[in-house]
Amino acid sequence: MSWQQRIEQAIAERHQAQAFRQRQPLTQGAGRWLVRGDRRYLNFSSNDYLGLSQHPLVIQAWQQGAERYGVGSGGSGHVTGYHQAHQQLEEQLAGWLGYDRALLFISGFAANQAVIAALAGREDRIVADRLSHASLLEAAAMSPAQLRRFQHNDSQHLARLLAAPVEGQQLVVTEGVFSMDGDRAPLADIARATREANGWLMVDDAHGIGVDGDNGRGSCQQQGIHPELLIVTFGKAFGLSGAAVLCSNVVADYFLQFARHLIYSTAMPPAQAVALQAALSVIRSDEGQQRRETLAQHVAEFRRSASGLSYPLSDSLSAIQPLVVGDNLHTLALAERLREQGCWVTAIRPPTVPAGTARLRLTLTAAHEPQDITHLLEVLHGERG
Repeated sequence: MSWQQRIEQAIAERHQAQAFRQRQPLTQGAGRWLVRGDRRYLNFSSNDYLGLSQHPLVIQAWQQGAERYGVGSGGSGHVTGYHQAHQQLEEQLAGWLGYDRALLFISGFAANQAVIAALAGREDRIVADRLSHASLLEAAAMSPAQLRRFQHNDSQHLARLLAAPVEGQQLVVTEGVFSMDGDRAPLADIARATREANGWLMVDDAHGIGVDGDNGRGSCQQQGIHPELLIVTFGKAFGLSGAAVLCSNVVADYFLQFARHLIYSTAMPPAQAVALQAALSVIRSDEGQQRRETLAQHVAEFRRSASGLSYPLSDSLSAIQPLVVGDNLHTLALAERLREQGCWVTAIRPPTVPAGTARLRLTLTAAHEPQDITHLLEVLHGERG
């Protein structure tokens, strides 16, 4: 089979399974509203949980940063790309989250890949929650280490896997809040099992940071744990993009020597680091607390009024509220009907989620108004399975 034939076959199989992905060119895609062409929709697909992508102070900070530093970093952080704005943001993050150091990455995907690739050796074992993000599972599978997956949020299964003999070290990998189901990991139990096995814990808190915990410090602070490796990303509650790895001084120095995604990538623009400092300031402020409370109220109202829907609602108490529809074609059709009534939702299909669990991944934000949630519920209650 030629390259062309292989590619055409793969595309045809995706079309046949109603799983073909397409991008939508938008005029605006974050915040309360999504604008496509000449039509505006209530946006229930954005990860902008606190609405900070549209915050005037964050926008102003990026503009001021661009005026001072320009629009690019100029190179890798190991050459000319590491600016004072990056250092200041790293120091603020480390102090806020209680770690020695923070290292900035261009994306959460890059951060997860870099950490696992730099740490895992042939004699080691990685034990990951089976529903961990693709960036985590892919990096673990591609590493020379042995990969074992524990049943989702099952700390007892994790403990049994950790108890098996291993020549090297063990790294436990999980998320704080899971991106497709919106449920939270039992981090205290997972941390205990990891500690008893003398392993290290790595938590990707992309969907918890800024939203959960005291002052928005995330899932780990909320559950009273301090993993050896904490990954926080800026594309959700922070309203921007990028990520940071929180760790000890010696581990940070190690990554600076051996994390190839860090060494060989152009650093994020310093203007972006300035904007991220502004976003962090809002998250830590009274306004940030008000936004978290507003989001919690929206989630509570949605769940209270969602009883009786034709589709099962998950146990999620986070901003992520998935409705599991089942087959791909039905899910796509339902998403289109909701859009026709002014609610932009996205159909999530395999292989992103397991076969037979295609869903509408509804996300609520602090930028929504109560009437937005009411309208979404009215539309959903008007649907029949």
